[in-house]
Amino acid sequence: MNGPARLSTGVPGLDQRLGGGLLPGTLTVVVGASGIGKTQLGLQFARGGLAPAEPPGILFDMNARIDPQSHADYARRMFGWNLQAVDGSRRPEFDRLFAADFSPGDYLHVFDRAVRRVTRQDLNFEAWHNWQAELAAKLETTIAFFYANLVRGVRRVVVDGIEPAERPSESIQFELFEYIYHQILRKDDDWVARDLLRENFRAQADAVAAHRYDWREVACVLLYTSHETLLDALIARPLADGELLANANTLILMGKIQQGTKLSRGLLVAKHRGSAASDDIATFTIGEAGLALDE
Repeated sequence: MNGPARLSTGVPGLDQRLGGGLLPGTLTVVVGASGIGKTQLGLQFARGGLAPAEPPGILFDMNARIDPQSHADYARRMFGWNLQAVDGSRRPEFDRLFAADFSPGDYLHVFDRAVRRVTRQDLNFEAWHNWQAELAAKLETTIAFFYANLVRGVRRVVVDGIEPAERPSESIQFELFEYIYHQILRKDDDWVARDLLRENFRAQADAVAAHRYDWREVACVLLYTSHETLLDALIARPLADGELLANANTLILMGKIQQGTKLSRGLLVAKHRGSAASDDIATFTIGEAGLALDE
């Protein structure tokens, strides 16, 4: 009996290590230090195996650091893809949500200000609650970004910019991702519409019914920055119960490995439920088209 159609990662050589690609309806977490190539991998997945009738994926950026993520530069250089950024400070256009000529954008950077850390431990009481208030105000824009794309056939979601945290439960970024994952990406579409439209739902009920989608067809790739830079250190890292790393369907680790007197980039599929996966470490390079595994 055949399972659901796999989604290509867009990375040459990686699909074969995943039994043909990623499973729709699941979460994949890619872990590695800053600069190892996670963003390129995410963009390749967003564009991977792009068929004529398939729209590209979307990127949700939670970066709150001072250094930029450079998504737009990478997308333009790798694919000639000009990302259409959403203005996170504007309220959704509810009357245009289902219009044929409405473009919901494919990139949303949710945080307006840059700070070093976004955990309760690093912020005083007032700053923490200011962050919480800002996030609450951004939820409407966030839900609209995902929903408007999903009703238009988008099935590839990339979430980038999550930074290391000693206690994920104290991270604003993890808190927001948990909401996105459970209350948007893994929730029946009509209930997502109710959460978004609220008092406007009754007036838009016919349009909602005409734009149904199945969340089980949507795959999410989360790019998670680690403290560890060496692949061996990532492999040895314990996965605590309840962490996203423990709950993900697929876990891909990326880090530096030593080959003789040189450091190379290595990748390991540490977990992949649903099919047998290679447990060999693969070296890879990054070129103008992104990641490619070495033969």
